[in-house]
Amino acid sequence: MPEQLPVKMYTLSTCSHCKAAKKLMTDLGVDFEFTDVDLLEGMDKIKAVNALRKINPSCSFPTIIIGEKVIVGNRNEEIKEALGLS
Repeated sequence: MPEQLPVKMYTLSTCSHCKAAKKLMTDLGVDFEFTDVDLLEGMDKIKAVNALRKINPSCSFPTIIIGEKVIVGNRNEEIKEALGLS
């Protein structure tokens, strides 16, 4: 298996697509960081939304960053490809 690229996800705690994307990462054995933006408050939330807006101006969820690649939505095949697993 190739060396794993860093994986960061911007998600919502109530989003079914976000939950499915997290489950996929777990099922694939991928280490990942995620931020449930809706659970943040104050400046933490503002910082997260500003960071998200830079890579996904529509601020839709999930937004997944794998290395330098940005994937918007739970796109299993695209995620696996970006991870080098397909």
